[in-house]
Amino acid sequence: MRALTRGVLGVVGFLILWELFGRFGFVSAQYLPPPSVVFGELGKLLGDEQFLRDVIATVLSLLIAVGVAVGIAVPLGLLLGSVPAVRYATRAVVEFLRPIPSVATIPLAIMLIGIGPETKISLAVYAAIWPILFNTIYALDELDPLLVETAKVFGTGRVGVMFSVALPSALPFVFTGIRLAATTALVVLVSVELLLGGSPGLGQFIMVARSGAGRMDLVLAGTVVAGVLGYLLNEGLERAQQRWFGWDTAIGGRS
Repeated sequence: MRALTRGVLGVVGFLILWELFGRFGFVSAQYLPPPSVVFGELGKLLGDEQFLRDVIATVLSLLIAVGVAVGIAVPLGLLLGSVPAVRYATRAVVEFLRPIPSVATIPLAIMLIGIGPETKISLAVYAAIWPILFNTIYALDELDPLLVETAKVFGTGRVGVMFSVALPSALPFVFTGIRLAATTALVVLVSVELLLGGSPGLGQFIMVARSGAGRMDLVLAGTVVAGVLGYLLNEGLERAQQRWFGWDTAIGGRS
């Protein structure tokens, strides 16, 4: 409750400062409308069908992107983490691809995929793979050799060890990677929608709002919704992680 109270006080203090900056001319209201105006517009948007469609489009794209990233990164992480020869052979390629920002590959994605939902989802998948992949590899590095040897003594083969010993032990770390990947994918989705357009979503709503008359109140309302989605997503996954894997104190260092 103390943490919740501090969090609420922090938000209230931020909103008060924002309101003062907007009301007393420290920053032009044209560029930074006060929260009373922004939240008033947000209330109207929550009753707007097209805006809700944009929010739903972003959320669905996020779920698809994270699901695909998990389907790619977890098996690949198990392979790289359990077969040193493959890990060393692919290290240079992985370290080359990992730092490349997803938004920097937009021109390439357009040429290969075109403009549409598939493009933003593909770029979000690319960004979400890395946290899951490296947390899976790290988990296998921390795997207790005694567990592996015990499984082998009972006649468990390499594949059996991977699925009956390695994967269950890696799950807390994998879930941490999923939590990090989900928020990263949300940032990429909104950014690509904003820069590229071509598909409905929060980013496209913000792009349309800033063009023409430049409705900063609508831009900030859309930004607030994106921030709330990110907060709820991270908070929900963190609570699920504490409930399902609270027994594993090692995950705290990778969060």
